[in-house]
Amino acid sequence: MKVGVPKETLRGETRVALIPASVAALKKAGLDVLIERGAGAAAGFIDAAYEQAGATVASRADVFSQSDILLQVRAIPADLEALRPGQAVIGFADPLGSPDEVRQLSSRGVTAFSMELMPRITRAQSMDALSSMATIAGYKGVLLAADHLPRMFPMLMTAAGTVSAAKVFIVGAGVAGLQAIATSKRLGARVEAYDVRPAVKEQVQSLGARFVEMELDTKNSEDKGGYAKAQDESFYQRQREMMLRVVAATDVVITTALIPGKKAPILVTQEMVEAMAPGSVVVDLAAERGGNCALTKPDEIVIHNGVKIIGPSNPPALVPYHASQMYAKNITTFLSHLLGKDGAKKAALELDLNDEITRETLLTKDGDVVHARVRELLGAAAR
Repeated sequence: MKVGVPKETLRGETRVALIPASVAALKKAGLDVLIERGAGAAAGFIDAAYEQAGATVASRADVFSQSDILLQVRAIPADLEALRPGQAVIGFADPLGSPDEVRQLSSRGVTAFSMELMPRITRAQSMDALSSMATIAGYKGVLLAADHLPRMFPMLMTAAGTVSAAKVFIVGAGVAGLQAIATSKRLGARVEAYDVRPAVKEQVQSLGARFVEMELDTKNSEDKGGYAKAQDESFYQRQREMMLRVVAATDVVITTALIPGKKAPILVTQEMVEAMAPGSVVVDLAAERGGNCALTKPDEIVIHNGVKIIGPSNPPALVPYHASQMYAKNITTFLSHLLGKDGAKKAALELDLNDEITRETLLTKDGDVVHARVRELLGAAAR
């Protein structure tokens, strides 16, 4: 079988699904690798490096027409018509947020897999691309804040006097939030964090941050996969009232709260921003889903009452080298799982739908949407 890697076409997408170092493992497994000319350039991986690793650099048309399996960052390409029946496509597909695009994939007759739907089980940890990208986002979010804040993060004692440490408040203590805490601490900031899930308190404290506790009913705050669950508006209203005093005393707020397939909840209101001191910074890592801050505009810097609100819609693409490295590991490990023992020597993928990883990530097959949750969103009966 042949594995193809097209160049990403979404505006601002600098990542690539496969790096040269990953080619050798696929070749060893018996797969031929085609990569579109210039596909890795924006991430720092040149065509010559792919060729030296054993890949064939080809035109976009050849990658689509000759590949049995396509590895992508964004699974739904702009040139959807280039896909052919029976081809396998693996990548981020936003199935719960954009189910109609999944239907478009099914219309091409491809077998599509979503990296977002990777189950949160031990066997799948090395394939968990969402966690990999969240790690990048949390790190980069802190650096964006530090770059725009008109003060330094660490406390310094100098001949010119003592510089007090910046106060950083992290909203959401998932993978991105925990990485933001760790990065802020390494830069010397005083860090506080809040999450609707009280179970993460110990993780926050283990990184040296103070966990902000609020008197809210959080018994139904977490789903079986470990993600935060959406709450009703009255819950968010009470939460915002309690957060106001914390935000007002903070130099940097970094928000990371995302609900899979849902619009991001508004956690930082205009009133909170107006309570912050001029020069303060809000970095909204949920900007792609509308943002956790009421004033966020994706990929813009909004200045309100002297406070900067920064909303990067694709933070991992701002660190494309390591984002691509981590994603390539996740996606090739997943591909190896799908192929199974000696799978690369066969003419096509043979899927074991009794396996949880395969079943939960499979979106489309034989011209139909087969994932139960996506079918429900589309109004189709689940099989």
